[in-house]
Amino acid sequence: MADALMSLDTVCAALPDNAALLALRDVAVDAKWDRNELTVTVAPGDIIAATRAVQAAGYNFFEDCTAVYWYPSEPRFQVTYHIVSTTMKERVRLAVLLPGDDPAVDSITSVWPSSNFYEREVFDLFGIRFVGHPNLVRIMMPLDWKGHPLRKDYPVEGYR
Repeated sequence: MADALMSLDTVCAALPDNAALLALRDVAVDAKWDRNELTVTVAPGDIIAATRAVQAAGYNFFEDCTAVYWYPSEPRFQVTYHIVSTTMKERVRLAVLLPGDDPAVDSITSVWPSSNFYEREVFDLFGIRFVGHPNLVRIMMPLDWKGHPLRKDYPVEGYR
């Protein structure tokens, strides 16, 4: 299959044996296949089910969690999870879109304990809450710091 940006139906038809797509078929909202990379968008309420599904499908390494701030667009935030299968030598990117007024998503620390510090970093720098996180406190900025420095509407020199 040639590299091309494709929608969910097209990606599922083009990659009928992909373990991640098969595992996520019930929770996928959208999927993109671009530059040999698979990104599956899931609803915020389905992120725990999605991570459990890819784990059961053989994806055995949680690599990273980060965020994108799409200011001024809505949904404002995108939380992205990178998960790898070392045996299949495949990577899947899970994406969750969140509104700007109350960015919150369930913590996946119950599925991938190694997501703990990544979620804290995203919380600290973007202000996205991870519901059910065991210790959601700042990890990089001082505890009394005001604001979230990786938001595009954050003042360059901080609040004074």
